[in-house]
Amino acid sequence: MAPVATLILLLPLVGFLVVLINGPSLKERYVGAIATGFVALSFVLSVVALVLLLHRSDREATVHLFNWIPVGTLHVPAALLVDPLSVTMCLFVTGISALIHLYSIGYMHGEKDYRKFFLYMNLFVFSMLLLVLANNLMLTFVGWEGVGACSYWLVSYYFTKDSAASAGKKAFLYNRVGDIGLLIAMFLIFGHARTLTYLNVFHVAGTFSPTVATLTVLALLLAATGKSAQIPLFNWLPDAMEGPTPVSALIHAATMVTAGVYLLVRMSPVLAMSPDGRATIAIIGGATAFVAATIATAQKDIKKVLAFSTVSQIGYMVLAVGVGAYSAAIFLMVAHAFYKALLFLGAGSVIHSLNGEQDLRKMGGLAKYLPLTFPTFLVAWLSISGIPPFSGFFAKGDVLTKVFEHNKALWVLGVVTAILTAYYMSRLFVLTFRGTERFREVTKGRDPHESPWVMTLPLVVLAVLAVLGGLINLPWAHSSSLAGFLDPTFGFVPAVSSSSTIAQWGLALVDVVAAVLGLLAAFSIWRGVSESPRFESSFFEHVWHWDDFYDDVIGRPLTRTAQYSDDVIEPKVIDGAVTGVAVATRRSAEGLRKIQSGFVRQYALAMVLGVAVIIVYLVARVH
Repeated sequence: MAPVATLILLLPLVGFLVVLINGPSLKERYVGAIATGFVALSFVLSVVALVLLLHRSDREATVHLFNWIPVGTLHVPAALLVDPLSVTMCLFVTGISALIHLYSIGYMHGEKDYRKFFLYMNLFVFSMLLLVLANNLMLTFVGWEGVGACSYWLVSYYFTKDSAASAGKKAFLYNRVGDIGLLIAMFLIFGHARTLTYLNVFHVAGTFSPTVATLTVLALLLAATGKSAQIPLFNWLPDAMEGPTPVSALIHAATMVTAGVYLLVRMSPVLAMSPDGRATIAIIGGATAFVAATIATAQKDIKKVLAFSTVSQIGYMVLAVGVGAYSAAIFLMVAHAFYKALLFLGAGSVIHSLNGEQDLRKMGGLAKYLPLTFPTFLVAWLSISGIPPFSGFFAKGDVLTKVFEHNKALWVLGVVTAILTAYYMSRLFVLTFRGTERFREVTKGRDPHESPWVMTLPLVVLAVLAVLGGLINLPWAHSSSLAGFLDPTFGFVPAVSSSSTIAQWGLALVDVVAAVLGLLAAFSIWRGVSESPRFESSFFEHVWHWDDFYDDVIGRPLTRTAQYSDDVIEPKVIDGAVTGVAVATRRSAEGLRKIQSGFVRQYALAMVLGVAVIIVYLVARVH
């Protein structure tokens, strides 16, 4: 197991180094092939790790690489934890990333910084694998910061555009706020457990006081809201669309935004110690899912619709974590990776065919021009909408069933969000592929063209996965499903369901009705509509004015404070204090200089007078 796990982690880093060292002498096609090949090899070894793990009775292995931080009572090894959760993450991270790398070979063809793009992509995958394979919080934090740095470079890839540069900085700063939460959680855990190794922390998690457990869970939640773009730190993710479309697919589907959910699931034994903390997680997840879905209904940029869709879908996962449905959260994470990667890459194919155009109002009628993109996008649309038998129906239904068993109010919110999801995705589908052709001005009269095979092949593979992905966690086959595979990770065997069979069928029917309602509403409103903004809320389009609120409450006051400090505090207080000391020193020196005449007779007279004064004083004391 040790060589396999080590190679899974290191192969993307080796690809990064090979391209970095030999890149200037490599042709474009070789750069893409090398970067893609190493990630694909990592996926193959992840499959090998899965097979090896299935043949282990304990379903768990620690791979020690070297001693890293031995300071006092803090001993942090560089070690990997291979268990069902980490292997599941490795499988879909490397598999989806390999397909996105392959797609990027065609999408990024001819770009000026082609080599740099693949360098960042390989480093991104390495950082994500380090995050999920680490056996302790400190090493996870290294991967955590790695994906944050890579996201900054990739989001601001077109850094000569002001919007792209600003989006990269925004993503970086929002994630730094979340990172504070992870650091606080690490301090709290080490302060009470005297270790940062996951398995050791889990063994003593039961000794945490309710206060410590709740504070730790809330700190972990803050970290997750940053990486996984949840309220109140979700605003950075839509702006991340400034990066190339494959970057959007990589960040949204397989890597960065899933990191926060992974962290919460990995720390499930600690979450179990704080019912209040888990309730807060559930509320944040449910609220984010609903708010992001409403915003997606009014976006006109095809990628921003998908961006807010990701925020909403991650909200479902966080909601599942909050009610203790950890396997359901991972199931939705995997299914979401299939259909969301497909949606983003399909959108990239549409954008590629329209010479970079992303406005839904300038599309329409593209179905007949994109014979492969259209049917694969159709599969992704039906899957995310929750139509059976696609993977999204089973994954989202699993989450909603578990939520129903724990909190009926959050279940209602989840169902309403499901209706909105089907609506905004159907709106996107209709405005892109159906209706009248509104792209002639964009294409200058030419017909749109289908993407090359290197871009369409990943679409076909992802479409198959989106259709069949639900088979990995069928509700009536728990022992041989993903949930059964993940059970040992959580230290217990969760109940399959406390609802009766009739109740489960009823909940599934509600899911289908919700999806159909959303589809029918969108088709009835948008069929035949070209550019009309009716039924679109300005409030939703402007993201509930969330950015404006932050700007008014945080941004502008801090700017005014900084300006005041520059105009008043620095010149008059700080510089004034320094200048005052200098002036006082100069004046005292000038005063002393007057008595330093250089004449010996004056010094002798001063000494005689001084001695006389002393004698008079002493005589006066005697009498």
